[in-house]
Amino acid sequence: MEKAKIKVISRNPADYLRQTRHDIFKQPRNTDPKLHPFQAAREYTRALNAAKLERLFAKPFIHSLDGHADAICSLAKHPVSLSCIASGCCDGEIRIWNLSTRKCLSAVNAHRLHSDGLSFRQCCTEYSTGGDDKSIKIWSLDLATKNSLKEPDMTILSKNIFNAIDHSWKSDIFATCGQVVEIWDEEKTEPIRSFTWGIESHIGVRFNPIETNVLACTGSDRSIALYDVRASTPMRKVILEMKTNTVAWNPLEAYHFTAANEDGNLYTFDMRRLDSALCVHVDHVSAVLDVDYSPTGQEFVSGSFDKTVRIFPVNKGKSREVYHTRRMQRVFCVKWSMDNNFIVSGSDETNLRLWKADSSARLGALTARQKASNNYNKKLKKKFENHPQVKRILRHRHVPKPIHRAAAEKRVILDSQKRKEENRLRYTKPDKVERVPERKKHVVGEEA
Repeated sequence: MEKAKIKVISRNPADYLRQTRHDIFKQPRNTDPKLHPFQAAREYTRALNAAKLERLFAKPFIHSLDGHADAICSLAKHPVSLSCIASGCCDGEIRIWNLSTRKCLSAVNAHRLHSDGLSFRQCCTEYSTGGDDKSIKIWSLDLATKNSLKEPDMTILSKNIFNAIDHSWKSDIFATCGQVVEIWDEEKTEPIRSFTWGIESHIGVRFNPIETNVLACTGSDRSIALYDVRASTPMRKVILEMKTNTVAWNPLEAYHFTAANEDGNLYTFDMRRLDSALCVHVDHVSAVLDVDYSPTGQEFVSGSFDKTVRIFPVNKGKSREVYHTRRMQRVFCVKWSMDNNFIVSGSDETNLRLWKADSSARLGALTARQKASNNYNKKLKKKFENHPQVKRILRHRHVPKPIHRAAAEKRVILDSQKRKEENRLRYTKPDKVERVPERKKHVVGEEA
């Protein structure tokens, strides 16, 4: 008699069981949608709970770094060390901080007056400062301890006051701005090139991190000028309705930069086409004083005169996060850490503040199960982000009463202007008036 052969399904328990006792075991699951008729309802409930838990655990403030005796007006990130940052205040003092230990490593009295310029050299062993005493000083930095020497390696005297300084990302040159824009070689005491374009005073200067020979400079005549250090003449210039305080280049998009303006908005431009902004970011209620991009190039952080720090997605006009404290005053400078996890802000009441880039993120090492849970919750919130209840919870933020009232007043003014424009378009002949997009309203002119 022949034996019958029977095929059976066999599963190895090691594939879904762990060698621990009293644990939650992974069970086999059939993903056929016919067997899960209430999957969408369950996922919506989970997304709603995830949104509520995100707001419940949102605690962005980490620590306050005290030590300065005057308002903090400049910040600089170390190009290699994630924990090292330098800050300068209005009395000319420069401090080097270790963010991991939250302590000051060294302090030097760099200038007798206001020290606006502060930038690290790309060789990581030096940094440069510029101030209202018409001097540039280059300081050495010990790589082992990150301590700064008490005396500068080089001092350069000039006839002009320096409002800002920035180093090139790949060469040994740096740029300063004041009455003119000057390009310096670190081995020389005279500028190797100077630029001017009918501007009384230049406010800020930033090198492009990708096209390292291109830099942007803001002027007191409400302009943003682009220069190439290889050329003898400026490239292009755009003039806005109000003055621009500083600009920040996108580290992944070579042609895109964001300008922080006095009208409370931020404008993202493409340097190849300056007649129209790519995006207008409108949530601040007062002048924006500083802006800095995240290393991923997907978001940027801004500090404002309205005493808040806001985080904007690069392609959206509304901020996704707003940070504020009761004691924090006007925010003069902000920086996004190179590991994309933290934000540093310097304000008028002499404090440096350390924030989390993701307000509800958990600090420290995460287990594999926690990482999987976080990723699953992010996917759910992304899937249901346009649902009214989930959207309301994710967007709601508490702000101080003065900011809330100023935002309401600004909203009334903008609505009134919009109604007036709509009425003008409605009761005027089509060939007499045309609709101007919001991205072009604030651009006065362009020069090349």
